[in-house]
Amino acid sequence: MVKNVHQYYVYILTNKRNGTLYIGMTNNLERRILEHKSGTIEGFTKKYGLDTLIYFETYQYVNDAILREKRLKKWKRQWKIDLIEKENPNWNDLAQDWHN
Repeated sequence: MVKNVHQYYVYILTNKRNGTLYIGMTNNLERRILEHKSGTIEGFTKKYGLDTLIYFETYQYVNDAILREKRLKKWKRQWKIDLIEKENPNWNDLAQDWHN
């Protein structure tokens, strides 16, 4: 018997290179990022225009994703920047080709 395989994502958004950072977690990355880009989500990301996906990680288990999100939120800013720039040195929008 094959079990359903779930995927969970921890992601980082910004409004510009070296700008404000937001760390979130979701089970549907494309839907969640499009929600941020369209401004349908009230709160911190909408207030600061955080809609550029600059980093994400994929997890099979929700508890692993939640733990990683909590740990990243406690990191020093420079550690987060180093993590982003290791994978995405130009801070490109990883969701730039996704459509509403």
